[in-house]
Amino acid sequence: MSTVTVPKTLAKSTKQRSPLPSGIVASCVTPFAGEGEIDLQRLKPHIDWLIAEGVSGLSPLGSSGEFCALEIEDRKRVLDKVIELNDGRVALWAGTHHYSTRLTIELSKHAAAAGADALLIVPPYYMAPTASQTMDHYRRIASAVDLPIILYHNIPLTFVDLKTDQLLALYQEGAIAAVKMSNPEPDRICQLLQESDAAFRVYCGIDSVAFEGLCHGAHGWISGIPSIVPRAARALYEAIAVRGDLRAAREQWRLLSQLMRLEFSAYSNRGQGPHWFSVMKTTLNLIGPPVGDPQLPVQPMEGERLDELIGILKGLGYQVHGKD
Repeated sequence: MSTVTVPKTLAKSTKQRSPLPSGIVASCVTPFAGEGEIDLQRLKPHIDWLIAEGVSGLSPLGSSGEFCALEIEDRKRVLDKVIELNDGRVALWAGTHHYSTRLTIELSKHAAAAGADALLIVPPYYMAPTASQTMDHYRRIASAVDLPIILYHNIPLTFVDLKTDQLLALYQEGAIAAVKMSNPEPDRICQLLQESDAAFRVYCGIDSVAFEGLCHGAHGWISGIPSIVPRAARALYEAIAVRGDLRAAREQWRLLSQLMRLEFSAYSNRGQGPHWFSVMKTTLNLIGPPVGDPQLPVQPMEGERLDELIGILKGLGYQVHGKD
């Protein structure tokens, strides 16, 4: 049984009604230099490029921000810089996840003071707390910080699976405002949308279910593809959610699904194929301002799969640096 009493002020709070953007949200990456040190000089062109590509929001220090490779003060430093560079142009969701509830609250308070619009928080990882303990984790954060919280539902990397009724309970209490559903089962998005009210926001959080999730009525898409080819991802979102043009959506997904399958080939083939983040950072270095390589042990792409990626990007209409 939960040991946390939700304050009446939280239960009555309207912060879960705060507007969160529909559309494409990019998980901006953390650029690194040759020896793995943070390269803040590369952030401005990266952020400017993402916004020019048409994103509706930015989310620094998510999985793609390699938050797990950064110490607490470095996370704060990166977030401060992204907020400064964004300058209020699009919504900004700060990744403030940590295994420790205490440190998650510290990072969340810092994000609120720095000017973030919302918080993106994955459940506590590695130790895999129970569902009840995980729910209390979010309740404590919500009691400490007055910003909307997007729960980042990511079972493979946390081993925590909050079910639809548990997610809705947190929403109804005012502890969360939205869910980024990174679940390969499209029906999990469908069920959450069917059983919630119109104010609750549900986002596709993994590329493999983006087409189905958007067709079910998901409010947006925040994952790998929107973070590396936002213009192409936005075309799919608008075909489905804005125009209801299923024929155009199918054609756009035919192109994007090739990128999705390459991105998740290591998952699909039990480790054989490029790492999903190798695909992400390599793509950004090929078509946008350079962002450096991933932190080791993840490595950049090379060989035949790199040639395959280049062909996919050209098919999506992108110009690849240094390639014909």
